[in-house]
Amino acid sequence: MKRSTKNLVFTALCIAIGLLLPSVFHLFGAGSQLLPMHLPVLLCGFLCGVPYGAFCGLVTPLLSSLLTQMPPLFPTAPAMMLELCTYGALTGLFYQKLRWNVYPSLIAAMLGGRIVSGLANAAFMGMSGAAYGFEMFLTASFVTALPGILIQIVVLPLLVLALQKAGFLSHSGLRAAH
Repeated sequence: MKRSTKNLVFTALCIAIGLLLPSVFHLFGAGSQLLPMHLPVLLCGFLCGVPYGAFCGLVTPLLSSLLTQMPPLFPTAPAMMLELCTYGALTGLFYQKLRWNVYPSLIAAMLGGRIVSGLANAAFMGMSGAAYGFEMFLTASFVTALPGILIQIVVLPLLVLALQKAGFLSHSGLRAAH
């Protein structure tokens, strides 16, 4: 199977997982703390590269909002779309294009996405008449999200490295299994 076809299939799978995981996590009241939608988007960027990761990050929150009303369509969904688009694009950029190691790629993408999230939330919350200051940004992006951040730091590198070791992933993207 061609690499582009594999990337499309894997991106669709990541979008589907990104739609299912939050529903499961919200059943236990842990969605906003564990950041379940972030995991497949970040993974898609690692495995498929910039355009696929960005697309996955842009589309997943929108579809989730339209199908499940999570996140709310405005102002949360557009901010998440930009945040997750950034995660997917940056993991693809740092890992696939610049060939950084897994951990620096992940940490840099997580920081970049949170900066975009803060800016987007400030803009969209302002449009809706809600206040969004630096303290709210720090609380939402780092304090409340700490369990999800830790899960990302532990789980994603293990998944990426396991896929490499199994022969399903090279440092430059998905490749044929042996």
